[in-house]
Amino acid sequence: MSYAQEESANVWKENILEDLELENLEYETAKKLLANLKKKFRRENKEVVKVIELKRLEQEEKTIEEFVQELQRKARESSYEGRLLVEEFKRGMNRTI
Repeated sequence: MSYAQEESANVWKENILEDLELENLEYETAKKLLANLKKKFRRENKEVVKVIELKRLEQEEKTIEEFVQELQRKARESSYEGRLLVEEFKRGMNRTI
């Protein structure tokens, strides 16, 4: 399950459980199940990986300039732009009171 992100894994699990109930399971062996799991959740999809990295990005000890540069680099390979990108910027930057 290290291939799967939490929400994707939950959706996949629900689909598998539904298939089991309907006796419509396509996996005859554990090997076939594992192959399908790897196929569905492998980290080859750069866009998905970059979105996850973008959502985890925090300014922390970085200057605002360093934070913006890292945010832009990760955003280039994700589907985030416009309002979505602004929201991730606001979420990740340090707050001063």
